[in-house]
Amino acid sequence: MDAILGALNLIADPYVILLICLSSAFGLFVGAMPGLTATMATALLVPVTFFMPPLPAMAVIVTTSCMAIFAGDIPGALLRIPGTPASAAYTNEAYAMTVKGQAETALGAGVVFSAIGGIFGTAVLATSAPLLAEVAIKFSSFEYFWLVCLGLTCAVFIALDDPVKGMIALFIGLGVALIGLENPAGLPRFTFGVTDLMSGIDMIPAMIGMFAIAEALRIVAAATTRLPPARAISGSIFRGQWQLTRKYPVQILRGSTIGTLIGALPGAGADIASWITYATAKRFSKEPEKFGTGHPEGIVESGAANNAAVSGAWIPALVFGIPGDSITAIVIGVLYLKNIIPGPMVFVNQPALVTGIFALFFLANLILIPFGWLAIKSARHILAVPREILMPIVLLFCIVGAFAVTNSPFAIGVMLVFGLIGFLMEEHGFPVAPVILGIILGPMLEQNFVTSMIKSDGSFFGFFNRPIAAFLGVVTLAVWGAMLWRGLRAIRAPQPV
Repeated sequence: MDAILGALNLIADPYVILLICLSSAFGLFVGAMPGLTATMATALLVPVTFFMPPLPAMAVIVTTSCMAIFAGDIPGALLRIPGTPASAAYTNEAYAMTVKGQAETALGAGVVFSAIGGIFGTAVLATSAPLLAEVAIKFSSFEYFWLVCLGLTCAVFIALDDPVKGMIALFIGLGVALIGLENPAGLPRFTFGVTDLMSGIDMIPAMIGMFAIAEALRIVAAATTRLPPARAISGSIFRGQWQLTRKYPVQILRGSTIGTLIGALPGAGADIASWITYATAKRFSKEPEKFGTGHPEGIVESGAANNAAVSGAWIPALVFGIPGDSITAIVIGVLYLKNIIPGPMVFVNQPALVTGIFALFFLANLILIPFGWLAIKSARHILAVPREILMPIVLLFCIVGAFAVTNSPFAIGVMLVFGLIGFLMEEHGFPVAPVILGIILGPMLEQNFVTSMIKSDGSFFGFFNRPIAAFLGVVTLAVWGAMLWRGLRAIRAPQPV
């Protein structure tokens, strides 16, 4: 009780409240800008935190990360350009709803269910941090290999009409992930003597290109976009959200739970949680044929998972000092600068700080609703701007976002190349989302596979020697077997005349 009262006293400081409001606006702005990720927003705030006490510094980081993860939904729904990688999984779904005149429903679902998922993840963080951290710490390269395989399987589920084209797109992404020096052998692959390719293809410029540049090329190639023009936001974003809550309680709980669990795994984060939960929503939906046509079910589940994963990533960071994602890696560095060593003893030596962090997460996810509403109301005028004027402005922000990743013009070239690739793929019916998924998970797949093979002395049985790895392996192989069986049945089924 003393820790709770001390934490509330620290948070009630007007200085902390001011920082929370300012960092909320900053997080919403950065998250809504294509290419400027939540990690980048957090990194930009590190110099500012040098001059702050520990709790205000954590308040800035917690609030910014929560807001930025949600804000990526705004350009995704309005312009079909995800602001952050975590929003890319359901960008097409949200934009399809906007085209149907349901932009307020899509964006409202993003706000409401992100807040619900964040509160759920925070409740788990506050009550079960030591227990979940003990599970997460048991994950070795074997478990991560199977987890990544499950994540890659999502490419088939998110391919709307043709799973084969989804797999081809996935292999394109995995092929791109092979480029560069960052591989277990440390040898340059597919660099063709180009120095800039030594570091590989960064996912952010590729993502901006395949979504934003490809969209611009479609506008240039035709007088109108391939989809009907989207109608502006006219109603309340909260209208219909209670009905969605009553209709999809299982999806909300499942997305929040999976998001928290994946967030608690070191190195996973909201990006993987978003892809897995969207694929899970489609796999277990009673209306899977509606996915991709503007159906809110996937947005509800993935939206809840996004912010739940942000909270869950703090579990291993606080309990063991192991970052759950790139944001908590920055957080650990900030805590060390404040002479606070993350680990089990921080709960004993700094109880008010730990309780304050829990309270900050609750507060950040609660104020996400009013701040998110303000951000959406501010962005509602975007759809009223003629696309001939809007797209050059968007492209300018995309160029800035791509350049900011590496401070190199090469990233702009990567963005343009992948924009052309994305345009050509979609013109021929290939989904672009699996390409991004392959780029994200490809390095993790290779690193964990090679590490596991070294540990097992080249034996594949090593992937099933550990209980958790064996469970994940059996589940993964069962999913692959079921998919193969369904494919064979579809081939053998008599074709209608």
